[in-house]
Amino acid sequence: MIKFEHKPIMLDECINALNINPNGVYLDCTVGGAGHSQEIAKKLKNGTLLCLDKDEDAINVSKDRLKNFENVKFFHCDFKEFEKALQFYNIEKLDGILIDLGVSSYQIDTPERGFSYMHNSYLDMRMDKSQKKSAYDVVNFYSQKELATIFKEYGEEQFANNIAKHIVLNREQKPIKTTFELVEIIQKAIPAKIRYSGGHPAKKVFQALRIEVNDELLNLFETIQKLFSHLNTKGRFVVLTFHSLEDRIVKKAFNLFSTDCICPAEVPICNCGHKKEGILISKKPIIATEKEMQENPRSHSAKLRIIEKL
Repeated sequence: MIKFEHKPIMLDECINALNINPNGVYLDCTVGGAGHSQEIAKKLKNGTLLCLDKDEDAINVSKDRLKNFENVKFFHCDFKEFEKALQFYNIEKLDGILIDLGVSSYQIDTPERGFSYMHNSYLDMRMDKSQKKSAYDVVNFYSQKELATIFKEYGEEQFANNIAKHIVLNREQKPIKTTFELVEIIQKAIPAKIRYSGGHPAKKVFQALRIEVNDELLNLFETIQKLFSHLNTKGRFVVLTFHSLEDRIVKKAFNLFSTDCICPAEVPICNCGHKKEGILISKKPIIATEKEMQENPRSHSAKLRIIEKL
């Protein structure tokens, strides 16, 4: 069995946020190592839990970990394709939805997956190992302009242009194949005096590449809208994000669901006809406790947002 260790972030907060009905139907969009799903399953009597993940390793491990629970179902897909899973199991409405947008510890800590700048391995970063595009393809075949744009938008990298330039110059000599080869190029492209001032110099570029390889932000807003439409009245939608780009998208969607008029401020009389469909359970995102941050550094950037369907 694969060693798939992952300490779920804000476990108690997520489970409480779902306000679980023992007879309800719940969707874990990113089951990972089943940390959150185990706790959801424990609270179900005649209810159903449907677990999705685009990483087949995660599906296999979570199947084993949840094998003693009845009414737990699995489907291998990106959660943006969740409607395939609902159709397969003939599920129409949901009482709760959980999305954990973090990368699992297993993916980061398994060198051959190529997610980490701390391990030397082939540039991969695919969450779904059956897909063709990998980090190697992005680094070696995207144009300098495309690379710079990705590093700026997905990594908020200050030196995006110079890093992209260095990558192109280096790959003209030979392909960039490994994580450490890329790390070395990034380090040389960042001024020495600030190279380590904000953490590891490759952190933002690796985040940007991971997002690009896995299309993490593509259609996220639209997917959240579709998921929300499948919620029953009083159903809860809970999302854990780990960087500002994701959180902005979730915040925008949840604000739309919980707002009546969305006319521009300069319009004196509402003519949009928009009616709110949900209520924010917490107007500000919930963050991890100091204790959890000390015990699990990966919880530092986590933000939890919750909305309830009216």
